[in-house]
Amino acid sequence: MKRLLAIVAIAVLALLVPGIVLGHSTALPQPPNSPEAKRVEALVNRAAEVVNQQGKAAFPAFRKKGSQWYAGDVYLFVYDFEMKVVFNAAFPKREGKQVAGERDKKGKLFGEEFVKVAQTKGAGWVNYWWPKPGQTEPSQKWGYVKAVTIDGRPALIAAGFYPN
Repeated sequence: MKRLLAIVAIAVLALLVPGIVLGHSTALPQPPNSPEAKRVEALVNRAAEVVNQQGKAAFPAFRKKGSQWYAGDVYLFVYDFEMKVVFNAAFPKREGKQVAGERDKKGKLFGEEFVKVAQTKGAGWVNYWWPKPGQTEPSQKWGYVKAVTIDGRPALIAAGFYPN
């Protein structure tokens, strides 16, 4: 009887929290409650206001290292809803690239998750793995995404932080 209860408990846990049981990243609703998470969310909300008003004309300011928009490992990036990277302050070589189907080191389709959150919720957090600027090995990252309109087209703007 104890064994049956343990199996049922594991099965229920697998249904409720598949990332924990299966060992891969999942879209969790919120990052750890931290000043960094609050800072990133506020940054994206301010940047969304600027982009909704100025469109792509805002991008040169977003690219400046050491500015309010790009400090340390925190930088802005933009995807359109067709999965094209429109802007990435830290990884400009990604701009213009179609990234549909791209997976993080745990197998997560993180770009699709960005778009899904922006389209269905308007804004929210996505947990995924991505290299820090200047590195090649991915680290855990929390990204805050927000739906915007850039030059009349739906898109999302985001930034993230590395909790470790």
